[in-house]
Amino acid sequence: KLIARAAKAKKAAMADKDAVVKATGYVLGGVSPLGQKRKLLTFIDSSAAGFPTIYISAGRRGLDMELRSEDLIDLTDGCYADLCR
Repeated sequence: KLIARAAKAKKAAMADKDAVVKATGYVLGGVSPLGQKRKLLTFIDSSAAGFPTIYISAGRRGLDMELRSEDLIDLTDGCYADLCR
């Protein structure tokens, strides 16, 4: 419900695995918010703003990258949202 609210939608659900691969170009478990085939909405939990850096997937399973959440917002045109209770 919190993700749906952030996206200004009525409902939100996990995407079908085949749709994820097709939309992002990444394998499941390695989906990065950066470098996707097409730009998707990116929401970052507002708690991330309280840390100097965060880790995100770098495009392969088991490969992560560290960056500032503000940089991720800039690179993805994302936004902070309250996603967890």
